[in-house]
Amino acid sequence: MTSDAVGGVWQYALELAGALDGVQVTLALLGPSPDADQRAAAARVPGLRLVETGLPLDWLAEGPGPVLDAGRAVARLAADIGAEVVHLNTPALAAGGGFATPVVAMNHGCLGTWWDAAGKGPVDPALGWLPELVGRGLRVADRVVAPTRAYADEIARRYALPVRPVAVHNGRTPLPLPQPRDAVPLAGALTAGRLWDEVKNTSVLDQVAARIDAPFVAIGATRAPHGAVVRAEHLRLTGPLPAADLAGWLARRPVFVSAARFEPFGLAVLEAAQAGCPLVLSDIATFRELWDGAALFGNPDDPDAFAAAITGLLADSAAREARGQAARARAARYTPAAMAAAMTAIYADARAAGTRAA
Repeated sequence: MTSDAVGGVWQYALELAGALDGVQVTLALLGPSPDADQRAAAARVPGLRLVETGLPLDWLAEGPGPVLDAGRAVARLAADIGAEVVHLNTPALAAGGGFATPVVAMNHGCLGTWWDAAGKGPVDPALGWLPELVGRGLRVADRVVAPTRAYADEIARRYALPVRPVAVHNGRTPLPLPQPRDAVPLAGALTAGRLWDEVKNTSVLDQVAARIDAPFVAIGATRAPHGAVVRAEHLRLTGPLPAADLAGWLARRPVFVSAARFEPFGLAVLEAAQAGCPLVLSDIATFRELWDGAALFGNPDDPDAFAAAITGLLADSAAREARGQAARARAARYTPAAMAAAMTAIYADARAAGTRAA
């Protein structure tokens, strides 16, 4: 299985590896090295072998050559260890072929669908090679998976796939929360994630923060690995925080907010829901699929709608409690065990189809 240590794919890979019953997983890491906490988390997964390849991430590469080379290197690693299935969390790695065993490509998010969601028109010609590689990788993979049906539809449309990807919802082990007596309730709002990513809509959240009479805390990086930076005047920025600190914030059960225009799944929302935080989310297909009936929704371009929803919950403790309980109940569906069971069936199906030609 491939992964990186930059975003949510890392947590996904560890959760999946830990929940796969009787499966030996070699995790081939691409991109920047993991930090000490990440290495420690990987070491706690029984039977997981972490291989730091030093290979580039597709979205940080300067052209197709290094990505194709990385794919060939991953294929050699898979052959060397005798892998029975290759699970690529970076579909572009399959574009050059060379895999002698079945390939399952999981598309957690990609430049092509991101670009469409950002409303930027045609992809910048200097970057057009990357969606092209992703499309090639998806078309040659033996099985294609997406974290939601909504995103599967986007992938199939964007890359003209003959078969819609299979949807397997992500699963997450709830963060261990402080004891209730140690968590002072936060009468305010919270968001978390890659704040620098423009489709996360941090600029709109900053406008929301200016409209509510309560603190609005934003946890996450404001500078991207490739240099993009987001600034905010009204949000209370904390920067990235360790999982224990994030759990401390969630235990205070603030109103959790995401105004993302694009979200293939949204692990931060799931973590907040597991903690019993009421949810106010952008009205996009992914969030409707996962949280309809358990969250309040607003137009991601309308800060007034978000501010009104947050203010209403903060003013009504009963409604806030009910929404938090509804979110927690819905979150119980999205477990590592359920995710692993679905992926195990896909691996078995891919293996049953037989060894592929290199």
